[in-house]
Amino acid sequence: MTTIKKFKVSFTAVFIIIYITAVFCGCSEDSAHNGSLSKSAVNFIDDDGIEINLDKPAERIISLYSAHTENLYYLGVGNKVIGRYKTCTYPPEAAFVEKFDYNGDPENIIAANPDLVIIRPFIRKKAPEYVKTIENAGIKVVSLYPDKFDKFDDYINKLAYLTGTEERAKKLLSKFHSEIENIKAVTSKISEKETIFFEATETNIRTVTADSMAGLAIEYAGGINIAKEAVPMEKGSSIGEFGEEKVLMNADKIDVYVSQRGSMNSGASKQGISERAGFDTIKAIKNGRFFTINEKLISSPTFRYTKGVKEIARFLYPKEMNDISEYENDNLATRRSFANILFKYKNIPVFVPKSSSYYETEHKGHTFGLFEDIKWYDEDFDSIESIVERGYIESIKENGKEYFYPDNNITRDELAQALFVMGEFSSKNTDLYIEDAYKSKYPNIIYILVENNILELKNFKFEPDSYVSNNDIIKALKSF
Repeated sequence: MTTIKKFKVSFTAVFIIIYITAVFCGCSEDSAHNGSLSKSAVNFIDDDGIEINLDKPAERIISLYSAHTENLYYLGVGNKVIGRYKTCTYPPEAAFVEKFDYNGDPENIIAANPDLVIIRPFIRKKAPEYVKTIENAGIKVVSLYPDKFDKFDDYINKLAYLTGTEERAKKLLSKFHSEIENIKAVTSKISEKETIFFEATETNIRTVTADSMAGLAIEYAGGINIAKEAVPMEKGSSIGEFGEEKVLMNADKIDVYVSQRGSMNSGASKQGISERAGFDTIKAIKNGRFFTINEKLISSPTFRYTKGVKEIARFLYPKEMNDISEYENDNLATRRSFANILFKYKNIPVFVPKSSSYYETEHKGHTFGLFEDIKWYDEDFDSIESIVERGYIESIKENGKEYFYPDNNITRDELAQALFVMGEFSSKNTDLYIEDAYKSKYPNIIYILVENNILELKNFKFEPDSYVSNNDIIKALKSF
């Protein structure tokens, strides 16, 4: 009897030791089956059905898919990305990382000595020998691609396991879904829903399937997809057949026409669309509600997808999605608040460079994403970049670098320049006298705006260097 009691005590003690060890190692039955990062191992099945085992998080990563690269930067491990696919240009600093191409020589990757190469199933199918050569060199290759929206979380979590960023991934995913829910909360209250046609490719006027990321974005944005019954071109494809005939049959029902731009489609222009036979009868085209959107925002599995959903919602419901009430005050306007007011009031689309060779070209004005004081993770990055790109606010270059100076106040001179660029004004050739016009950087612009009753004088003075309030800006915008 005594022996049995001792055995029970010993067994209990061993069990407790094993349990405590498992807790401190981060091990559990759930993690063993679903894949997770502990202090000792990473284990999961990738999207090519291959079991992945790593002793520790990767430190030198080459990503051969732009979405992987982008998400790795969001996860905070951009400094570990030593190589990227040639088309990856976001975030901006990724565009300056060494380029690799799965159509090239795999020895280039082997020479870079990565401890992890991340691909997608398409690459293994298209270039099997390329991938095999890398694997034979002892380099771990992991294939990931979420072909459906509901697989996005799992995909991000696997990237997190590979890089030791699980906690960050958890926070990012929570924010990701919250942002989508916030957009849905606004658009769900709109009683009269807008109908949209989303052109995925100009060739044969194809659209997107309802269950694709772009198709779901229309749903999340509160739109009615005129092509929701579109049939996939092939099994698993996000591109659906629709055609010119069906578009024209629904010409009087399409409130908003959106054309996707990117590798799949060069993107039609408003003029190009209206020049198509019969397309000038489409309600959206007649009402000037034609928009383009970069496929990286709407069809790529990245955290920027929420921006794409918001863009669609802004196209559909500009009034509800561009609330500027927080700026209706007499506070002195900063360059940051100025950019946000202009962006929302004019419903400016988010700017994204169209070409992967963007950074290989010298730009006379501002170069997207290269401000020293406004980085891609700034909450107002999109509004600031989009406004500067349109020339409404000038960047400031000092010692070969670009600055935005978001906290600087806006002068009447700067306001005048922005208003002139965004409007269509002509001189009325009056005998107007402005005593201090010579102090302005844009004297001719001042005369034209005052003549057109957009801005006012004070005792024959314009006072170009005086600061304006947020309300001053809004008042000026409402005057034309």
